[in-house]
Amino acid sequence: MDPILTLIGALMLVVSIMLSPLSSRLGMPVLLIFLVVGMMMGEDGPGGLLFDDFELAFLIANLALGVILLDGGMRTRAETFRVGLRPALVLATFGVFLTATGAGLVAWWVFDLHWLTALLIGAIISSTDAAAVFSLLQGRGLHLNERVSATLEIESGSNDPMAIFLTLMLVTMIEAGGASEGWMALVMLVKQFGIGGAVGVAGGFIVVELANRIRLTPSLYPLLVVAAGIMVFSGTNALGGSGFLAIYLTGVVIGNRPVRMMPMILQVHDGLAWLAQLCLFLMLGLLVTPSELLPLAGGGLILAFALIFLIRPVTVLITLWPFGFNRRELGFISWVGLRGAVPIVLALFPIIADIPQAQLIFHAAFFIVLVSLLVQGTTMAPLARKLRLEVPSGEDPYRRLPLDVPAAGDHELMLFPLRGEVWETPRPLGQLRLPDNTAIAGVFRKRTCLQPSPDVEVSTGDVLAMFATPAALPELGKALSGRHAPRYLAERAFFGDFVLNGDALLGDVEQVYGIEFDQLPPELSLAECFARRTKGHPVIGDKVILGPVTLVARATDADRVTKVGLKMDNQ
Repeated sequence: MDPILTLIGALMLVVSIMLSPLSSRLGMPVLLIFLVVGMMMGEDGPGGLLFDDFELAFLIANLALGVILLDGGMRTRAETFRVGLRPALVLATFGVFLTATGAGLVAWWVFDLHWLTALLIGAIISSTDAAAVFSLLQGRGLHLNERVSATLEIESGSNDPMAIFLTLMLVTMIEAGGASEGWMALVMLVKQFGIGGAVGVAGGFIVVELANRIRLTPSLYPLLVVAAGIMVFSGTNALGGSGFLAIYLTGVVIGNRPVRMMPMILQVHDGLAWLAQLCLFLMLGLLVTPSELLPLAGGGLILAFALIFLIRPVTVLITLWPFGFNRRELGFISWVGLRGAVPIVLALFPIIADIPQAQLIFHAAFFIVLVSLLVQGTTMAPLARKLRLEVPSGEDPYRRLPLDVPAAGDHELMLFPLRGEVWETPRPLGQLRLPDNTAIAGVFRKRTCLQPSPDVEVSTGDVLAMFATPAALPELGKALSGRHAPRYLAERAFFGDFVLNGDALLGDVEQVYGIEFDQLPPELSLAECFARRTKGHPVIGDKVILGPVTLVARATDADRVTKVGLKMDNQ
């Protein structure tokens, strides 16, 4: 192995990591920085490296995407499926088909291609990218309402099989001169989804059993999970199913079952997912020849803007309107049709198959990804805030350490730094309102550990060590949060001054507050009001406007609102 090549590779990683803070300062996706560094080191950049081994790139890209999807799946909560699963699956199947068709028509017009080749470009760029969506949703400090975040995450993790099916079918048709057997295409689609789904779920349960039954050194648990995940991914591909769907579902099962050393697994996998994204986007940047993008700029911009401003919004409107999304939610989901690594990886299929105009297809897909990351990726966070899709959130712990002792159950040691204006005035520990089944383990201050007696005062700069279960984390995070939220996300501004039970009747509210709800019967409960307006799947932050009053869902249990905030018009 040439030591110069390893030196250059390590240097690219170091430079990319050091440049990553520019992402938040410039408001651009960090993945775009990795991509640009790779292009700069390529044959048209100052680095001058010539990398054109597309088969090796395809192998590396698939493994990297597998690791990213496994990590994303483990961070997807199963309870979000109640609001996001059905709309996301429709968007991930029928929506991908509509997107591919629309993009193919535009590509046929702007690039003057054979209709099959144009449809192939449409299929390649039809799916949103899990790496980009997970990175931007989890890395921008956004806490979106559950309906939007769940739909976007599940869609991006499950829409690859349809895009792969369309890409492979069109590549096969082009190789066969346009002929294709419909039943063979249907069999391929069923295999992609059926085998991928079945093996992914089964693999997840097997990995959970292995992790819980075998006693290992703590640092080996994350390696067991990633190795088993890659086994599921590769085995599913060998059976003809979608490895991408399988490894994502494996991650979902693992992340939603009790697993030994789970906080450590997530912490290590966070680093592995970042390494996979780094390597993936640096390598894809090396593959492209920027000078070959320039001739495509005009047509590429037309196709990219048509995809962003026309095709994606129309597709979202057609597929999601039956599921109770409001206009602001539909607008945001339409905008977050992020294209990333997956379209570029799919664009390697035509090159490996050596079909005509394969290089044009690859560079067109790369150009679309660049425009998507620049236009959509840089504006996603500001748009979410402008559309008021954020909901109040608590503080996350700085560290979560599993206890791994049978008597402790699923309790963990969590470290919460106290910061913000709330903690500038010292407060005794005895006055803190903490959830049940939690305990203060100690207080760290200036490298000393203080006994947690009720009269010990804590303030900004202290670190509180807590014993708590993951279920208590949301309530605990709110109790210890010192984050200075925007005014509209402050608890009172967002939910109002009055808190009511979800089973309170409208008639009772009318009598207590002197309000008249003429348009609804008085025997209707507040929870039923939300169920009507949201088609049975309310989430925190949903609003129901009744004359001079706005009801805001404050807490939910499954599909029922349990706590309601009441805001008057003058609030």
